[in-house]
Amino acid sequence: MCRNIKTLFNFEPPATEDEIQASALQFVRKLSGFNKPSQANAKAFDRAVAEVTASARRLLTSLHTHAPARIIAPAPSPRVRWWPTWRCPVLLRD
Repeated sequence: MCRNIKTLFNFEPPATEDEIQASALQFVRKLSGFNKPSQANAKAFDRAVAEVTASARRLLTSLHTHAPARIIAPAPSPRVRWWPTWRCPVLLRD
């Protein structure tokens, strides 16, 4: 689960609220061991996600760096397919 949490600081464009929320959700899932909590635990789970989201937002807005912002690369072209046996990209032609 936690391997999906991405670095959110010092990117251009900056992290969105949805990205911060998703990161907090993954963190709380890892800590609790629940992918989806039971009805009895849902309120505590949702409260934890909200608190971690707020803490992450405060952290990201308070950090400072002299390094240039990293540019988020565009998504790879859908015309490239990865073949698992060769582990190299193959361009698909029309």
